[in-house]
Amino acid sequence: ESNSGGYADGTYSGEAQGFGGTVAVDVSIEAGKITQVTITSAENEDGAYLTMAEEIIPAIIEAQSADVDTISGATFSSTGIKDAVAQALEKAVG
Repeated sequence: ESNSGGYADGTYSGEAQGFGGTVAVDVSIEAGKITQVTITSAENEDGAYLTMAEEIIPAIIEAQSADVDTISGATFSSTGIKDAVAQALEKAVG
């Protein structure tokens, strides 16, 4: 059954380059919509930048897309999250 969200249900992982190294995320899809984004690894990211960058997650969920603005002051870390989510979503497109 096709859904309007365009994403296949499940949990998908993605990785991208952040400020201090690789940022890995899991993206959960339910009923064709992004319901959760969890950072699973960001061991080399600066804690303060990462905390700020995590503000991009609600924006991604609201937009139902990784195509959102980065977080000012945490550009590299939020770009890492955004790009990792984009990679995960590519796997979720049926």
